[in-house]
Amino acid sequence: MKTLKFLALAIVLIGFSSCSSDDDNGGQQLLDVEAETISNIQATQTADYSTNPPTITGDYIKFSFETGTTVTGDNWDIAFRGTTILVNGGEATADDQPVRMGNAGAYFATGALSEVASVDTTLFTQDSEANGLAITTGSGNGWYNYDPTTHIISPIAGKVLVVRTNDGKYAKVEILSYYENGEPNADLSNSQYYSFNYVYQPNEGEITF
Repeated sequence: MKTLKFLALAIVLIGFSSCSSDDDNGGQQLLDVEAETISNIQATQTADYSTNPPTITGDYIKFSFETGTTVTGDNWDIAFRGTTILVNGGEATADDQPVRMGNAGAYFATGALSEVASVDTTLFTQDSEANGLAITTGSGNGWYNYDPTTHIISPIAGKVLVVRTNDGKYAKVEILSYYENGEPNADLSNSQYYSFNYVYQPNEGEITF
């Protein structure tokens, strides 16, 4: 009889513990936050300087934080071409850009990647014809500096790109290099290759990393 009472009490306690855990997570088991390093995404553009302004061409390379890969469909979060990075939210600012089908946005946070612990949802902007790209282009304006003497493009230390994904989740990105295998060669012919660290929060509504 004592054994039966003990088993009954144990079952009740296990059930209570499980319910408490589910309640803490909104009734669902949270997925693990994902941290990854991506190397050498080629995002080539070409420029024809015989026109004024120069004609820039090249495919935008789309990336999904959910899959951790480049994609060709509408499920992209950011897209690369040359030094330009688009978000899949808002509207195209040029005719050759992919159509925005998601609700992505972005802003820059200051600090090391590990120090950006949460998302400020009030800071996101999207690409727009009126205000330009959410991830601003030009040396010193967005993610990189350009050295006019060496012509080297270098990621700005301490700038972390925070992204709202196309479906409303969050990621943070630290761009490591713009050159294949991390270092510019003598003639800079190995440029337009992105390497970056990122952390992806796969749980909807969660704003911490």
